[in-house]
Amino acid sequence: MLESVGSLTGSPWIYVVVAGSVLLDVFLPVLPSGVLVITAATAAAAGSATGAGVPHEVPDILALTLSAATASVLGDLVAYRLAWRGGARLDRAIARSRRLTSAQERLGTALSRGGGPLVVIARFAPAGRSVVSLGAGAAHRRVREFLPWSILAGVAWAVYSVALGYFGGQWLGATWIATAVSVAALFAAGAGAAFLVRRPALQD
Repeated sequence: MLESVGSLTGSPWIYVVVAGSVLLDVFLPVLPSGVLVITAATAAAAGSATGAGVPHEVPDILALTLSAATASVLGDLVAYRLAWRGGARLDRAIARSRRLTSAQERLGTALSRGGGPLVVIARFAPAGRSVVSLGAGAAHRRVREFLPWSILAGVAWAVYSVALGYFGGQWLGATWIATAVSVAALFAAGAGAAFLVRRPALQD
């Protein structure tokens, strides 16, 4: 599996690629940032299992986690600031989307009532990060209400994704099966998060 990924996993550029993918997927949710993080973590697990010397040729787990978490928070803030400054044009665009309008209303209520866990849960849901970050900015929520939860969400998502790839690689070996199982677990968490976000209890 590592050979199919290529030499990128053995290069410092892997952190740049991971960070770039995670940062941009707030605008392009179709980017496979989670899959990339899992694949890199699986490569790290393979390196740690093969003995001395090899770990220098595979991603470092801590550096991988930090790059993914940092990029996640930065991406949230960029989307938040852009939506904050979007003005009437962005407001009209949101008004044309029932999903965005509803999400903006729910998020504003949740944040004002201390319901910041919605930000964390939405980070795992498909496109949830985009809706939350843009919604918080468009609603002009204060940064001190949004940023701490964005940090927690980014760290939780990064740790979960890296752990899936790393422990999947440890238990199942550095094979496509380990990656597939880990990615399936990530998608399952996303489906669960999407269900929780839609629950009325999180909207009140």
